[in-house]
Amino acid sequence: MIRITGIPFTGYPVTDLARSRAFYEGVLGLQTGDTWIEGEGGWVEYGIGSATLAITNGAPQWKPSGDGPAVALEVEDVDAAAEHLRAHGVKFVIDPADSPVCRMAVIADPDGNCIAIHKRKAPAATA
Repeated sequence: MIRITGIPFTGYPVTDLARSRAFYEGVLGLQTGDTWIEGEGGWVEYGIGSATLAITNGAPQWKPSGDGPAVALEVEDVDAAAEHLRAHGVKFVIDPADSPVCRMAVIADPDGNCIAIHKRKAPAATA
């Protein structure tokens, strides 16, 4: 049996590393961590809490897609985040909406990879 102890990173393939960095750093405001660049290819990590989101264009067999998995980024205010993203012309896949446990929206990065912006609701009080 394999003993899984954690998820060290979530990785997103991108086609244009400079354009993607402008989005992840400039629009989303993420701070870079470890970075490896070789010519036009590279790997850039962003530490978010105890997790890491990485973007790369260095794996040709790994293609961007809005049809695959999506990372969810916890934000303080989904509606304020949505307003900021709209001001930057970001495409919304799902507009802000409530579920029983959260408020969230889904956006697309420049390559069409889906990213959820998410705010967990406070747990319901039990009687």
